[in-house]
Amino acid sequence: MGKFVPLSIPNFEGNEEKYVLDAVHQGWVSTGGAYITQLEEKMAEFLNVPMTVACQSGTAALHLALMECGVQPGDCVIVPTVTFIAAVNPVKYQFASPVFMDCDDSLCMDPEKLRLFCETECEKKADGLYRKADGSKVKAIVVVHVFGNLADMERIMQIADQYGLKVIEDATEALGSKFTEGKYAGQYAGTIGDFGAYSFNGNKIITTGGGGALTAKDLNAAKHAKYISTQAKDDVHYYIHNEVGYNYRMTNLQGALGVAQMEELPEFIERKQKNYSVYRELLQDSKTGYLLPFREGTESNKWFYSYVLDRNVVKAELRDIITELEKEGVQTRAIWGLIHEQKPYVDCTAFQIKKAKEYSRRVINLPCSTNLKEEDIVFVVQVLQRVLEKLSQA
Repeated sequence: MGKFVPLSIPNFEGNEEKYVLDAVHQGWVSTGGAYITQLEEKMAEFLNVPMTVACQSGTAALHLALMECGVQPGDCVIVPTVTFIAAVNPVKYQFASPVFMDCDDSLCMDPEKLRLFCETECEKKADGLYRKADGSKVKAIVVVHVFGNLADMERIMQIADQYGLKVIEDATEALGSKFTEGKYAGQYAGTIGDFGAYSFNGNKIITTGGGGALTAKDLNAAKHAKYISTQAKDDVHYYIHNEVGYNYRMTNLQGALGVAQMEELPEFIERKQKNYSVYRELLQDSKTGYLLPFREGTESNKWFYSYVLDRNVVKAELRDIITELEKEGVQTRAIWGLIHEQKPYVDCTAFQIKKAKEYSRRVINLPCSTNLKEEDIVFVVQVLQRVLEKLSQA
């Protein structure tokens, strides 16, 4: 078999094996153990927040955040349509309704359409914002920092403050992305809104196999989220539970892996940024599209590298392009199927979705693993250009 460059694979170069074996030898392998606490402390130190809560997944972190925001059955939550479906499903867990918002050119939520929706489709009352269409209360906004690109948080937070909405940052792809200019200069993704959710899935910039974490602006909210993530246990001797809890706690084996990965995070971010620069230089004169830039005034972890096709040149379907690239040794992927068009959500409100539809048929994500070498990137670009030129002529 010839050369093959995968899309995004985990990288274990440090103390992963040492720490995991230590946890195994100690017998602490489940939802208790020192490595979980160490991971929480290392994350809190890195993000410059008082506390983080280690969870079973980014989805669990988002669900905990929605509960802490007081989202109730019948409420409304504003969400993006350009995201992985796990950012939206927890809204349904709370028996609330999502309203889907369009993206801007960063692929993140469009703040202008967010403002327009609040102004034209809702009514502000003394106790909050209500939809005119059905009278439901708008409780929160889930903002996703897509592919490590930061959303326009200054404008989104202004709108949230104006209308009394909670903000949950889905930073599952953006651990290490931060603002370098403006009101939030120096602050990381997930530390600006009321809550921030992170994911340590196998394809993320660091991994615990599965797993995630939660941050909160209110320390008491973080503590309560941790409490309900561990089955809301009030008496460890008699197993008394005064609330409905969840089995959302991370295991110590995952924590051990995460502690080792956190030690490598700054190096991984540096490699991601360097490799993005190599891609950008190699693709700067491309005739078939361009590499999606990251927002100015930010320093992104550059988790994913998105190539935006020129549809006047490349007419082929994304599925055909992705299949052909894989045959040639390069694994790629589209963004996602837009969530508002998927079966569980076709009956939900989608507000003026335009750019999302355009980008969904134009974006291909290129290999971006932290162990990618420059010769791998050269190979990817050569294959990409050859395949796109061939398909353009077909």
